[in-house]
Amino acid sequence: MPTINPGFSTLAVHAGAAPDPATGARATPIYQTTSFVFENADHAAALFGLQQFGNIYTRIMNPTQAVLEERVAALEGGTAALATGSGHAAQLLTFHTIMQPGDNFVAARKLYGGSINQFGHAFKSFDWQVRWADTDDPASFENGIDERTRAIFIESLANPGGTFVDIAAIAGIAQRNGIPLIVDNTMASPYLVRPLEHGADIVVHSLTKFLGGHGNSMGGIVVDGGTFDWSKSGNYPMLSEPRPEYAGIVLHQTFGNIGFAIAARVLGLRDLGPALSPFNAFMILTGIETLPLRMQRQCDNALAAARWLKNHPKVTWVSYAGLEDDPNHALQQRYSPKGAGAVFTFGVTGGYEAGKTLVEGLQLFSHLANVGDTRSLVIHPASTTHRQLTEEQQIAAGAGPDVVRLSIGIEDIADIIADLDQALSKI
Repeated sequence: MPTINPGFSTLAVHAGAAPDPATGARATPIYQTTSFVFENADHAAALFGLQQFGNIYTRIMNPTQAVLEERVAALEGGTAALATGSGHAAQLLTFHTIMQPGDNFVAARKLYGGSINQFGHAFKSFDWQVRWADTDDPASFENGIDERTRAIFIESLANPGGTFVDIAAIAGIAQRNGIPLIVDNTMASPYLVRPLEHGADIVVHSLTKFLGGHGNSMGGIVVDGGTFDWSKSGNYPMLSEPRPEYAGIVLHQTFGNIGFAIAARVLGLRDLGPALSPFNAFMILTGIETLPLRMQRQCDNALAAARWLKNHPKVTWVSYAGLEDDPNHALQQRYSPKGAGAVFTFGVTGGYEAGKTLVEGLQLFSHLANVGDTRSLVIHPASTTHRQLTEEQQIAAGAGPDVVRLSIGIEDIADIIADLDQALSKI
């Protein structure tokens, strides 16, 4: 691979990978092993003491996972990455690395329903508190910050509404208050948006979605931007204070701009254990090779479908930032000029029951709880992904009773529209 500024598509195919030195295999091998033989006792001691990088146990790292981590870090423009068993695991390890009991973070209200549930319920068991803010009003993030706030969390492209967020404005708030900005970039993928270029410090993904792209493998990843000073405030002791389990090493001091990724691996993944399997790492690597091709086709199809739905008499509204009259269009043009993504929502006449009727009437679309597949997908969030929320919370999250979410695939657009047309006719 060229060593000077390779393009995005080149990185998607080649970053982190090389022919296997043992066999010459061109595809990255699946290192389906639990553990790795040490050269001698000193080599083992150096690995366990963080004095040397290398493989010990697949729960902590594995050569197949390592290629995936390097590739996604390159696509996002980060310094290092850590692959995990799911997107939720990536979020858990991110917050585990920076939060202590009694700490809080400020998060956007418009998030994937599973994230709302994780933050608002599961995280309470760690005594981590979430404070909600409105991405349409960046000042609301600042209003939620106090002396125990440790981060701001947003999605670059909100799920399920498909709205873009002013990353730079919220990054400015985080920087003024000396806290990191964490951005879930799952829905946009680095093909459309690279949050680190707009002031984010950490990026997380559900690899299950667009990066893997084929609906066949679970995975998550944390990308370290290498930009945040974890030692300055003293508020991030896992990075800025000596670690007794590693002979007093101060991780940020020792590892610098990859310190966060190292800490998440050796203090989080090591002990909490949500590892990504080598087989899933291989499958996701294969998917990433076609990310630019898939993502552009899906954006083009989504725009055509949104324009068609906007003119349908049984559709009351369409929320897709690619539409020229959409309130979010200017932000889309600023942050994601190549396209507005593959996922969007719309409202159907008749509310909750009409939404269910539409979903059940579709034939080409698959009714399931996922996005980012090569296939077109549909779900009625109020009865599924956001069911655990009150109606008021559903509406605030962009998942009200009449909302239908589409994840547009790579099929022929004429077939996508034909399926929507016949299902709408049943309402």
